[in-house]
Amino acid sequence: MGKGKLVKFEAIKSFANIVELDTQYKGVWKNDFFKNDHPLIVELACGKGDYAIGMAKIFPEKNFIGIDIKGNRLYTAANTARAEGVENVAFLRTQIDHLDQYFEKGEITEVWITFPDPFLRKGDAKRRLTSPKFLDVYRKILLPGTKINLKTDSDELYAYTQEIVESQRLTIVENINDVYAVNKNHLLYDIQTYYEKMHLKDGRTIHFISFLIDETCQKTII
Repeated sequence: MGKGKLVKFEAIKSFANIVELDTQYKGVWKNDFFKNDHPLIVELACGKGDYAIGMAKIFPEKNFIGIDIKGNRLYTAANTARAEGVENVAFLRTQIDHLDQYFEKGEITEVWITFPDPFLRKGDAKRRLTSPKFLDVYRKILLPGTKINLKTDSDELYAYTQEIVESQRLTIVENINDVYAVNKNHLLYDIQTYYEKMHLKDGRTIHFISFLIDETCQKTII
């Protein structure tokens, strides 16, 4: 590990807007961490926090948590939020498949997954954040009817997610093949992550699908 990363890992220990591998706020994020009763929304694999911070600016009446395991990325995210005075966003460093250690059932009101690794190699499908394996993880912490949003440039991940949603008979809320061709919703159109900007420059199509989780754990496909 490079010296720069070590410095960042040490620095984030003192950041008030980062929780690192600490389960003390399970069930009490709103009251004990944010000190309010606003709805709690999470962004999974948030990277440098572009989307979580962008949503927090648009919705000051809501709380946001960006979740990632990469400490150097969360260092950048937390620094940006601090510099811009965004106080209704925080960041949690942990593995996504351990979410039930950090959140109680029903504590989260909405989930965003923005430009995650599509894991295109053969045999890696179970690592996709919309795979049956991860949907089962989400069921442990989400109430039935909680909305999950995916925004991606990956044709393969978009198609795969549609197949999983159909096979599990989940309710689709919105399905947009080309966000920038047909939609002006500020959550989809105005907030752009670092990677999204690069994808748009490359002429890639940005896809979006949102669906509701159910209460039935389906058999996980490996």
